[in-house]
Amino acid sequence: MLYKSLLFCGIYFLFYGVSMGQNVRGVVTTDEDIILPGAQVWLAGYEQSAVYANKLGDYQLPWPEGQDSLLLLASYVGYQMDTTLVFGSGYHHLRLRPMDVLNTIVVEDRRAGQYLSNLTPVKTEVISSAELAKGACCDLAGCFNTNASVQSAVTNVVTNTKELRILGLGGVYNQILLDGFPLIYGSSYTYGMSTLPGPFIENIYISKGANSILQGWEGISGQVNVETKDPNQSPRYFGNMYINSFGEKQFNAFTTLKHKKVKNLLAIHAVLPANEIDRDDDQFLDLPLLRRISVYNRTHWGDPGEDKWSSSLGIRWVGERRIGGQRGFEDDRDKGSDQIYGQAISFSQPEMWVRLTRRMNERNRMVAFASAQYHDQDSWYGILNYQNRQVMANTTIQWERESASGNTLRMGVSGRYLHITEDLDYGANPLTLPQGGVYERQDIIAGVFAEQIRYYWDDRLTWILGVRYDHHQKFGGRFTPRTLLKIDPYPHTSIRASLGYGWRMANIFTENVFLLASNRRVVFEGDLHPEGAWNAGINLNRELDLGTWTGRWGMDYYETRFTNQIFPDYNQAPDMAIIANYTGRSVSRAFQTDLDMNHPAGWQLKFAYNFLEVFRGEGADKTILPFNPTHKLLGVVSYAPTRFPFQVDAHSHWYGKQKLPNTTLNPEIYQRPATSETYMTITLQLTWRFKQWELYGGCENIFDFRQERPILGWEDPFGPYFDTALAWGPTRGREFYLGLRWRME
Repeated sequence: MLYKSLLFCGIYFLFYGVSMGQNVRGVVTTDEDIILPGAQVWLAGYEQSAVYANKLGDYQLPWPEGQDSLLLLASYVGYQMDTTLVFGSGYHHLRLRPMDVLNTIVVEDRRAGQYLSNLTPVKTEVISSAELAKGACCDLAGCFNTNASVQSAVTNVVTNTKELRILGLGGVYNQILLDGFPLIYGSSYTYGMSTLPGPFIENIYISKGANSILQGWEGISGQVNVETKDPNQSPRYFGNMYINSFGEKQFNAFTTLKHKKVKNLLAIHAVLPANEIDRDDDQFLDLPLLRRISVYNRTHWGDPGEDKWSSSLGIRWVGERRIGGQRGFEDDRDKGSDQIYGQAISFSQPEMWVRLTRRMNERNRMVAFASAQYHDQDSWYGILNYQNRQVMANTTIQWERESASGNTLRMGVSGRYLHITEDLDYGANPLTLPQGGVYERQDIIAGVFAEQIRYYWDDRLTWILGVRYDHHQKFGGRFTPRTLLKIDPYPHTSIRASLGYGWRMANIFTENVFLLASNRRVVFEGDLHPEGAWNAGINLNRELDLGTWTGRWGMDYYETRFTNQIFPDYNQAPDMAIIANYTGRSVSRAFQTDLDMNHPAGWQLKFAYNFLEVFRGEGADKTILPFNPTHKLLGVVSYAPTRFPFQVDAHSHWYGKQKLPNTTLNPEIYQRPATSETYMTITLQLTWRFKQWELYGGCENIFDFRQERPILGWEDPFGPYFDTALAWGPTRGREFYLGLRWRME
């Protein structure tokens, strides 16, 4: 295969090539990665060659001949001087800490709340907490309204279940990490997006296509890493209260403790249900009644950059109950009833993760990661009682070495244990659905991996090559190779390319919850094998300096080709879903171009266009897969004047037509159009800031666009044509909200 040939032809040159860099270069920022233009950088003993960082925080110094090691120093008004021992040329990110007492006024450039990281060979979009504050962002699924790479989509309209899609592929094909750990997986995938409150998120890192193999063999279409609030950087006290026009209320609060080398953050999150609303008069609630509470604690010991031993520990518990269905449905009285339809989901989920670091010297360290999770779910979908129990544990031990020239090698071992038990009980089963029964899945996967980062051409060329081998107790061993390339042909211009393979084990019911909610007959054809796909991508990015305006323009293209895919087939019969391995041609093609501009007066502008083509077929015949708009536009405008304590944010989405599932075999009353309408939504928010308080309010979907009656067969929810998986647009309509944030150092 061409992909494999291109990938392995460079292994020798990457792992054994010689770096030719003769310059010390990098970027100067604060601890929070805010660039510091004008920072002074020099090598000890060569002060006459000192340089000043440019508008983007970049610097470059020539390395003196005959020197093995020197001190690299950086200074900036109002910040402590940074001193780093460097061994020859290479790339160094210098982070300066603010002084405890400032005797001068420091004026800094304002960094956009959403930006592209220049520090990694992988194209990584960063959504910061400042960007999240531009909207309600009640949970993770609602944090991507100003981002063009990730689409939040509803998978079950009755319970408002959502997933995050990248490159037009289902959310299961992108890897969701919490503080670097794969905790949203398997049974916790279905509702996991909603359990992470926006106010507790510090940064979201989005990478499309093939990524590092360090986090595992998955992540076919991309990766979303959610970084929670750091106790070392967060205020002493924080609180957030929110209410919307539907009556749903949310409360968030945390407190931090900072004592010498121990830092701790304790947080609590709660959601109270909305009112019962049925605007389109289909007898079904427009949004579920949701109750949730979670407790989260994160503790850090030591500094991984300074101390020999350091560690971090996270513990979280989530308890949730959501009820949707027909008006008048009472959970305690009506669950399992064949007279009034309802869905009642209840689960409890404790989890923990730990990271232990042993720093041996300036160039070597060992890191151990471990996480564990238990998911206990008891749910009702009409007459179906669905119970799910999951136990999951992950562990990784990794050795890291950085050479004198800055090249980095990481290698280690990993293991995963996963045990899922699902029980589908249809009671009397009047429709004689064949999928009832107990399903059990167990994964025991052990693996080894290695990844190296090398720099060439005065560090203007970066190459990452990684490979891992994992053994599954049932399906045997599998290689996962990936390579990434970044080149800077001109100043502030970068080109990145990636190529890699990914594979995963499908969990049919948790990943396709609409199969539980609908009355389709689910038929399995043969044993299911792991899904696998190759992904290739290329992107171009250019930093812009247009006088008073600065920004970035970029474009990228990614193509994903599956070697095996499992996707419910609805087209063979109107009341049936066929589950089988598909080894034919299955492709996703995604193109995106975007422009970000910033003005020192407080203006931030963003425009983006997406093209998607997701299809199956042989030769020239294509079957377009549903729920992917071929064309999509995004526009974002933000204004935060420097002299006034308010901020105005607005964003607009335009969605082109989407292919919808085929319903032509249904009786005429249960047929739907082959494609959706085009539509646009606009959201506006105003934030007013005080010394310790922020008051914000806004309106989502200002023009109140709604998909009317998205549930197929709502007139007969216990009939064979009832289906909740046909939502392609907003179903809630216009939503007003009001919130209050409070923080104290």
